[in-house]
Amino acid sequence: MTTDITPTTPSPSVLQRGEGPRHHFLGNLATTKATAHGGSTLSAVEFLAPYGFGPPLHRHREEDELIVVLEGEVAFRSGDDETVATEGATAFLPRRVAHTFQVLSEQARMLSITASTTGEPVFDRMVAALGEPTTSSELPPPPDVDPDHVTAVNAEHGIEVLGPPPAPLV
Repeated sequence: MTTDITPTTPSPSVLQRGEGPRHHFLGNLATTKATAHGGSTLSAVEFLAPYGFGPPLHRHREEDELIVVLEGEVAFRSGDDETVATEGATAFLPRRVAHTFQVLSEQARMLSITASTTGEPVFDRMVAALGEPTTSSELPPPPDVDPDHVTAVNAEHGIEVLGPPPAPLV
């Protein structure tokens, strides 16, 4: 018996630390580890983020997000709940639930995995759309961010921006 594998079937892959397409993304270094293209139901992007970084308060319409803290300390916020996570912690952020986070350590390295039950996740595509391709393995300098552009690109990718990033840390 033969199995018909269509061209859209994702191929297995192994990427080592630092491997994968990189983007300077809102002051982070984002490295795509698994793309949702080709019929996959998940994507994975590793972020190296500087102290104080936090995305705007937002919710994903159709994607669940799982963030694994690989290095550093990160405060996760959803509603009135705030939890500080350290190396090895996992934060599950279900679709349609507003959330944000903020890096508390000098920098943090996190793996964001998104999954969708309605089609291919597009989080990795949003990162590429807002980011600048790079070969660097370093954090970029702090960028000038246009909040209206960030909101528009997120909306195109099923993410609703609900408020500003967390207040800057002192």
